[in-house]
Amino acid sequence: MTEPDHATALAEALLQINAIRLSPQKPFTWASGLRSPVYCDNRLLLSYPDLRLIAIDGLIQIARQFGHIDAIAGVATAGIPHGMLLADRLGLPFIYIRSKAKAHGKGNQIEGDCHPGQRVLVIEDLISTGGSSLQAAEALQDAGLTVLGVAALFTYGFPESRERFEAAGIPLQTVSNYERILQVALQKGAINETESLTLSTWHQDPRAWSEHFVAHHA
Repeated sequence: MTEPDHATALAEALLQINAIRLSPQKPFTWASGLRSPVYCDNRLLLSYPDLRLIAIDGLIQIARQFGHIDAIAGVATAGIPHGMLLADRLGLPFIYIRSKAKAHGKGNQIEGDCHPGQRVLVIEDLISTGGSSLQAAEALQDAGLTVLGVAALFTYGFPESRERFEAAGIPLQTVSNYERILQVALQKGAINETESLTLSTWHQDPRAWSEHFVAHHA
């Protein structure tokens, strides 16, 4: 039996609700200050019950590749809801990891009941540089847990992130990716061939693309 194509289905869903917006002519400004023809907000999926099921079904398919899992760990904040939905579907305990330990109370960085030796799958919504996911994985490892890998809804697929995950020895699997988004957008007429080329050029070197855009639109 052929596995469902979750990558295409999720790409279609994200484009349908404008969770991923492609605007080569009028790029967005990221928090880093870089100009980008792409903006991604997977949180919008949470407002669409039927569409968020596509994401969770994709995560379930990924989870099966990791064998026995003791708990699901969401990366705060965007990975928490998707991780919780996945844990509920799998009937597994759920924990989440803050970006840093609380400055008050018990000073926890990991929230929930967990124990050294547990095998956990980390859930993130979006992989850009991979920094937040790897920071969360390190916190879990420092607490004595075994990180099986990271599963995310979407990745830009930047070389930097791939290299960082490889260096950390942590497997990364995602439901969909940037290449599939462009493929679906082109097929559905959301972008044309010229715009697709622009978006591919940006993906090869986002910083250089941003600097070139600013220099020519000053």
